[in-house]
Amino acid sequence: MPRFAANLSLLFTELPFEERFAAASRAGFRGVEYLFPYAWPAESLRSLLQENRLTQVLFNLPAGDWSAGERGIACLPERTGEFRDGVTQAIQYAEALGCARVNCLAGLRPPTLSFDRAWETLVDNVSWAAEQCRGAGVDLLVEAINSRVDMPGFLLDRSDRVIELIEAVDASNLGFQYDIYHMQIMEGDLIRTMERLLPHIGHIQFADNPGRHEPGTGEINFPRVFHALDAMGYEGWASAEYHPLNSTRSGLSWLKPQTSQADRR
Repeated sequence: MPRFAANLSLLFTELPFEERFAAASRAGFRGVEYLFPYAWPAESLRSLLQENRLTQVLFNLPAGDWSAGERGIACLPERTGEFRDGVTQAIQYAEALGCARVNCLAGLRPPTLSFDRAWETLVDNVSWAAEQCRGAGVDLLVEAINSRVDMPGFLLDRSDRVIELIEAVDASNLGFQYDIYHMQIMEGDLIRTMERLLPHIGHIQFADNPGRHEPGTGEINFPRVFHALDAMGYEGWASAEYHPLNSTRSGLSWLKPQTSQADRR
């Protein structure tokens, strides 16, 4: 079975952020991610990881003003300087936290910005970021997010568009952060799609659909998906990135069978 990580921006939110690391470890997770680390000193986060024997598996590059609705700035021509400063900051955190991968959010395309100009900017920025990350021994990932429900206007909203970007940049350390929830909404056919894209997939996130809650609350057959990932030889992390329907702990019944199988190996 995949190695499971908890997204601490969404899970265990009934606790203060610093207490979520211990809660994730007690629940059986061995890795964690969260949207952004930049509000906390890297030394404090590193201590929390070490104390709880957790691996930092992913976080996002700075993505603009999140509270104001921005969802990445990599496709915005007038924000290139800010984007590149953010890459430098993210690499510093990745090195401090021992995090092997960072994720780049492409951003929302304003109606006044042509697709071609946004795409050109994205390719240039991701190319630059991948080069900087490679020098630090860090992989850069890009993510497709659904534009039907969660992020209308998001520039990368389908897997084929992500692959087009990866091929345009042609960097050895650039990969696909595949989100099962978002791609179920946009495409479906999850298992065959992941089999086809496996050479590009560097990280997986998941939530059920509809509702973006824990596995077992929606239409996705997660036992079959997890088994398929194992069968196809996926060796990366799979991060639980969902809004618990009730409390986090009460919604973790999906995790025990998976960790039990992994322990028997």
